[in-house]
Amino acid sequence: PEAAYAQHTREPARCQRAPWYRNHDKNAGAPVPQKSYFLILVSSTACQHPEDQHRFAHAGADAERSSRLEQAAASRPSTTAPASPSSDVLDERPRCIVPTPDEPPPEASSARLCPKAPTLAPPLPHGFITFSQAPGSPRLSVELAATGEEQALGLMYRKALPEDEGMLFSSRDEKIRTFWMHNTCIPLDMLFISRRLVIVGILEQVPVLNDEPRSVACPSAHVLEVNRGWSRAHGVKAGQRIVIEVPSKP
Repeated sequence: PEAAYAQHTREPARCQRAPWYRNHDKNAGAPVPQKSYFLILVSSTACQHPEDQHRFAHAGADAERSSRLEQAAASRPSTTAPASPSSDVLDERPRCIVPTPDEPPPEASSARLCPKAPTLAPPLPHGFITFSQAPGSPRLSVELAATGEEQALGLMYRKALPEDEGMLFSSRDEKIRTFWMHNTCIPLDMLFISRRLVIVGILEQVPVLNDEPRSVACPSAHVLEVNRGWSRAHGVKAGQRIVIEVPSKP
């Protein structure tokens, strides 16, 4: 074994079969399979075929050359233009908008008799809405119906609403919203507004004392009720953006 080891270390290019390559399995007594023999030869670093040495040397040089090229490429400034943002990011308007028709609907009439309110409604906090994309940027003073009770009552039992006032119903989530005119004596326009404060649809001239559910086919987070005809008279249309001003909490 010492002579064989010395011969392998002196002449690594000559792959001579050492006696222990032919060892038998102590348990089975069978020769080492050819596959195992091949693996032993490949894994041995003391004996390599000259062609293998040449091939491995080239492989190492190629890997080193590739590493240098990658480092050089990484150090150069990129000439590729950055990806432009998608149109969905640039366009913040909701995809669902019900266009405002060119022709106005028939005018709704006020109620001749209005039911009496069972209790006196408490005053609501006020805010402002500016229609910045409508002609003249009209501005409304709005009552803010925030709680479930306030929204359920809404404008019921009222006989009049000042011209440049309205009521805003707001929620945190955005979905298809349905309103009715139960015990509501004032004909209204209903403006459905997205979370991004874009008008997604308008119901005009909604008739009074009517329990028919009404909605637009687009999700909304806010609904603004104003006097009938107010939105068309001020050039307010679906697709326009608004600004809501609410009082800051103490």
